[in-house]
Amino acid sequence: MTTPPPSTASSPSGSPIRVLIADDQEMVRTGFRFFLNAQPDITVVAEAADGEEAVALARRERPDVCLLDIRMPKLDGLEATRLLAGPGVADPMRVVVVTTFDLDEYVYGALRGGACGFLLKDSGPALLAEAVRAAAAGDSLVSPSITVRLLKHVTAPQAEPAAIAPARSAPLPEPLTDRELDVVRLVALGRTNAEIAAELYVSLSTVKTHLSSVQLKLAARNRVEIAAWAWQNGHAQPGG
Repeated sequence: MTTPPPSTASSPSGSPIRVLIADDQEMVRTGFRFFLNAQPDITVVAEAADGEEAVALARRERPDVCLLDIRMPKLDGLEATRLLAGPGVADPMRVVVVTTFDLDEYVYGALRGGACGFLLKDSGPALLAEAVRAAAAGDSLVSPSITVRLLKHVTAPQAEPAAIAPARSAPLPEPLTDRELDVVRLVALGRTNAEIAAELYVSLSTVKTHLSSVQLKLAARNRVEIAAWAWQNGHAQPGG
């Protein structure tokens, strides 16, 4: 989704955003730690070299955001994501998957597993920091190139949209209100909660209330599923 403007988000307590980094390459962990610790609102509290260690540390430290690589020993990042953030997890964590591998199956697997963000390692450090801030604030950030391809998949005639969200051509049991549709359209266009609030001239808390209602009505687990529904049902056109 589109890169949100620079922000100084912090954890709900007002303290710096606490981050766990899991990657089997020490050089990657060092680079991520160096950059993130240089941010005034982010601090790295734990590092793991494999998936099992990542899950154990995350459950013990309860970081605000977990950054997980996909290809790791013992337990891969997709399974670790499912254990920390997947359906059925009583107290799911905020997981951003960061990987070298731009493969659709990984993107779908991460999002189905509960990840709230998906970035390529070559996206750059600035986007990494914004993904951490977005996750901590309850937003999502997916590398722009991946978002475009996801939307092509869910709108293509031969696509299998269930990979992201179930197709919903039938009327919803409870229809969305006009204002909820406005919010859904902007989510599909990649806007953050703050951008939606500014564009609709409402408060941030109002946007979050609308999104909570939309998620219940659509049975959507994340913003990507909301965006998929919007594109599938013709609610993603600018100004539409």
